[in-house]
Amino acid sequence: MRAFTYQRVSTPAEAAAAAARTPGSRFIAGGTNLLDLMKLEIETPTHLIDVNHLGLDKIEATKEGGLRIGAQVLNVDLASDARIRRDYAVLSRALLAGASAQLRNKATTAGNLLQRTRCPYFYDTAQPCNKRVPGSGCSAIGGYNRNHAIVGHSEACIATHPSDMAVAMQLLDAGVETVKPDGTTRVIPIADFYRLPGNTPHIENSLMAGELITAVTLPRPLGGRHFYRKVRDRASYAFALVSVAAVVQPDGSGRVALGGVAHKPWRVPGADASMPGGANAVVERLLAGAKPTADNAFKVTLVQRTLESVLAEAKKG
Repeated sequence: MRAFTYQRVSTPAEAAAAAARTPGSRFIAGGTNLLDLMKLEIETPTHLIDVNHLGLDKIEATKEGGLRIGAQVLNVDLASDARIRRDYAVLSRALLAGASAQLRNKATTAGNLLQRTRCPYFYDTAQPCNKRVPGSGCSAIGGYNRNHAIVGHSEACIATHPSDMAVAMQLLDAGVETVKPDGTTRVIPIADFYRLPGNTPHIENSLMAGELITAVTLPRPLGGRHFYRKVRDRASYAFALVSVAAVVQPDGSGRVALGGVAHKPWRVPGADASMPGGANAVVERLLAGAKPTADNAFKVTLVQRTLESVLAEAKKG
């Protein structure tokens, strides 16, 4: 691990200003992803800004009838919150499906959103990776890519986004609150937060340099039955081959989002209208334009069968 400097700040605006002022800065909270990347010299920050003492660890009701989740709320606390379990059960289930109990005890809401891909070529610094070294090439294309993207990818990158929580947030139409280095704030709809790889897969989201996530907001509860079905190679300590987050209403309508299939949590709002028509109709629109590889073509069928299972369970009441 390379040498770096360390700073503890007392306000979100101070954190953002410090990051903008010091090139090579990174924010650190739980550090469950960043520290691993630093040890492998994939991330080599020259300055770490500790954001653990900013008072961003509360879950509060909003005047619109939703919830505001502080950026430092731990995954374990978010998953176990009574309001989340009652009104946003898909989020609780997604969190419990992710990582391990030990990691959930340290990982934060903002950190979960910002975790980086688990593509093995991204983690192997001896291999070309456009996400790690822009312009170097993508080893996964033509390599071992069973776990990689089938939709929304590009000739520059076919990595997938690893977060389970982010899939549920995408389904729920969450908003990402931030503070910029100049002290101004904004709310980014999560549908606009993540970027597809295009020719710049190293630019993973719409945050500007130094911008700090302060909270995630959820709108009013959707009602209906909530599901998070994660299919993986083993029952724990594994990322999704595919995951399906869904809310199903009594009349069969609802919405669905996917994990494990794209560079970002994957939702096509137009596909939601096909929910009453069954899994085939939904998947046809969700995965329109999909370009799987020979190694991961099975994911198309796996998405369909997983969604079929979810909808069948929903019908049982």
